[in-house]
Amino acid sequence: MKIRSQLNLVLLILLVFNCKSSKTIVEGDANYNLSTKQLIKENAKRTPNFKTLKSTLKITYTQKGDSQTHSVSFRAKKDEALWISATFSIVKALVTPERVSFYNKLDNTYFDGDYKYLSDLLGTELDFQKVQNLLLGEAIFNLKDGTYKGSVDDGSYILQPKRQRELFEIFFLLDPSHFKVKSQQISQPKEFRHLQIDYLSYQEVEKQILPEKIKVIALETNEETIIGLEFKNVTLNEALRFPFKIPSGFKEIKL
Repeated sequence: MKIRSQLNLVLLILLVFNCKSSKTIVEGDANYNLSTKQLIKENAKRTPNFKTLKSTLKITYTQKGDSQTHSVSFRAKKDEALWISATFSIVKALVTPERVSFYNKLDNTYFDGDYKYLSDLLGTELDFQKVQNLLLGEAIFNLKDGTYKGSVDDGSYILQPKRQRELFEIFFLLDPSHFKVKSQQISQPKEFRHLQIDYLSYQEVEKQILPEKIKVIALETNEETIIGLEFKNVTLNEALRFPFKIPSGFKEIKL
């Protein structure tokens, strides 16, 4: 009985600790009376501010009816590096402002090149800042760089450029209770492409509001790719390493 009581106490302490370190953001009182300028300003205030981030990342990938789920280690050094490593480093990836690199020990292949690989995967032109913004719940395109008009529909603020770009259309949905991105959508009608990123839930970690669950839907013609991301056990500002070296003898993936 004494041992069981001690175990229960340990479990209770762990539970309390975890609740304090990270909690899911629930919707609070909504404010629907902001101008577009005020709305963009409030969104900018919620931009995450940290040096490094570490998390267990659950990835679900679905295409052509085939679904795979993997849990990997994820690390980020803000504005410098995004790093993923699967168990025993079977698959490892490093994304920097200059390049995208990864290798796969299951088939002894590697890729080391520019952002065309990720751009083709999601059907829109990407760079490091856009990928980082996607993962942190930030608008892919800086809202301060454009001229937007705002409206309210179905419990969300909708931001769209006053003048849409020639080749694609952009829409951002912001949650009126905490002003983070609820969904962002990029359409290329002539190319039959559509990218939609839904932020299903957010979590608060050390006073920072960060995504907890993300759903990415990429449509091209009649082919749909769905990527689910869930960030668990998030910690900030630890001293982290980002080891990455492509093993010798691996075959390069050519695009």
